[in-house]
Amino acid sequence: MTRQPTPLAPVEGEPDGDRWTLVFVREFRHPREKVWAALTDPAQLDAWSPFRPDRSLARTGPATLTMVDGETEVPMDATVLRADPPEILEYNWGTDLLRWELVDTGGGTRLTLRHTVAAEGIVPKVAAGWHLCFDVAEHLLAGDPVPTVRGQAAMEYGWQDLHDRYAAKLGIEATADE
Repeated sequence: MTRQPTPLAPVEGEPDGDRWTLVFVREFRHPREKVWAALTDPAQLDAWSPFRPDRSLARTGPATLTMVDGETEVPMDATVLRADPPEILEYNWGTDLLRWELVDTGGGTRLTLRHTVAAEGIVPKVAAGWHLCFDVAEHLLAGDPVPTVRGQAAMEYGWQDLHDRYAAKLGIEATADE
């Protein structure tokens, strides 16, 4: 994988009471069943996502999703609320809520991620992080394994530029701590 991320994805930021939801759309050139496996299989998730799950996410119930940043690992409680293969996966992760919707496009899969977070200012961070994760997932789905890009390592792959561009696209002002 190059150090240059793919072009920005279609995104929206939606207020959700006192929280915010990132709506992130990504097109994959692979069938829904293959994308579903990448979203639920622990080994595949560990290869591209920001966390390492303790079990398959293809069934409802409690789970632990461990954030990984180099040598640092932070386990977080999660609960799979809905698992309707290969169309809808929904779970909470700490205080966040993630809903994954997969639509067959005839030549691949349109994945829509709705990631609800605590505050508007977090939305560009989440968008930049998922963008890089999805870039890695596309390589893996195509049979081209590349290193996982998560945590501080994401800075070497254009995270800051993605963050700034998503903040501008979403009309969200970046704060000093971002």
